[in-house]
Amino acid sequence: MIPRYSRPEMVALWEPATKFRIWFEIEAHACDAQAALGVIPKANAEAVWKAKDVEFDVARIDEIEAVTKHDVIAFLTHLAEIVGSDEARFVHQGMTSSDVLDTTFNIQLMRAADILLADMDGLLAALKRRALEHKMTVRIGRSHGIHAEPVTMGLTFARFYAEMERNRNRLEKARWEIATGAISGAVGTFANIDPAVEEHVCEKLGLRPEPISTQVIPRDRHAMFFATLGVIASSIENIAIEIRHMQRTEVLEAEEFFSKGQKGSSAMPHKRNPVLTENLTGLARMVRAAVVPAMENVALWHERDISHSSVERMIGPDATITLDFALARLTGVIDKLVIYPDTMIANMNKFRGLVHSQRVLLALTQAGVSREDAYRLVQRNAMKVWEEGRDFREELLADAEVTAALSPAQIDEKFDLGYHTKHVDTIFKRVFGEG
Repeated sequence: MIPRYSRPEMVALWEPATKFRIWFEIEAHACDAQAALGVIPKANAEAVWKAKDVEFDVARIDEIEAVTKHDVIAFLTHLAEIVGSDEARFVHQGMTSSDVLDTTFNIQLMRAADILLADMDGLLAALKRRALEHKMTVRIGRSHGIHAEPVTMGLTFARFYAEMERNRNRLEKARWEIATGAISGAVGTFANIDPAVEEHVCEKLGLRPEPISTQVIPRDRHAMFFATLGVIASSIENIAIEIRHMQRTEVLEAEEFFSKGQKGSSAMPHKRNPVLTENLTGLARMVRAAVVPAMENVALWHERDISHSSVERMIGPDATITLDFALARLTGVIDKLVIYPDTMIANMNKFRGLVHSQRVLLALTQAGVSREDAYRLVQRNAMKVWEEGRDFREELLADAEVTAALSPAQIDEKFDLGYHTKHVDTIFKRVFGEG
């Protein structure tokens, strides 16, 4: 992943040095279990731990792999160079490369999930704070991009909070799904290694033993994990799109924070563009790009092939690093988002009361007018507002058929904004568990 869209903690998780450290721990714990079973001498198992604090030489491993054409063998050769060839002769006893590779990949995905869960906690906190801050900041709701009825900015933040909370729950499940390890040997039969070794290694590394692993851990687990990342990315885009629309010049109900010295355009000095949320839209596409390949990895030949390997070497780091960056960026956008309540009211009043049309429609039906006639009466007055810039309330008061059913006081009452916010507390209690 390019540094521009990377954060250090997640990047470090995918560095070769981190991978080789996990490989070592798997091999060393497996030796301990083998020694406990009497399969290998205890002294040999203890000798492997001499590399516990050693920094593995990535360049040396690459050099060996250039000859062996096999990454795990290259690592094992380097490990023997460190602990001694005789001491290391029982390392990898009864194991196959996938035992190391798959278990390591799942550990990396688990740790990536932990970072992402922390990211989501930060985003949820920001969304909640802004939701409470603008709980009763009235703005126009839109359907099809057209004025519909009043909502509040707080409700907008609250629905994004609820969506991200669902995503957090999904990610927790995905983390659980991926938290398995396999030390089952060639084709997964445990013919050359006792299942107790797998149980020991998994316990030491915070995993559950894979119930049945063939020679690889089943890739439906990984498909579910990356699909979850894709859903989270789509939710990020959902929020980003809303902010981008609100920042449009014709709307300008909110905008990204514009820092001192920031420039919006190389050609037009007046520009203040939603560059961060546009960037988030693009990053979401890249995270979702990992989903289909992860799905296609589920179908492997017989007990094992490596068609999934090259895919995972890319999508593992790229998807998690990108999503980590995107979540952090979105949190910053939400924290600093500039809100314009006066513009929200001005936009809502642009069509002079038209947003209250449903209340008038319902009042007419309650007064005994058929729904068809009520709709006709309201619509013909509404169209005067659309087409001629009239005032909706004045048109209703001047319509004899409307006033035959509703008094002026009843019509005036239908233009009360408070009517639309009377259940905001109820919605907030559902979302946040508080008033």
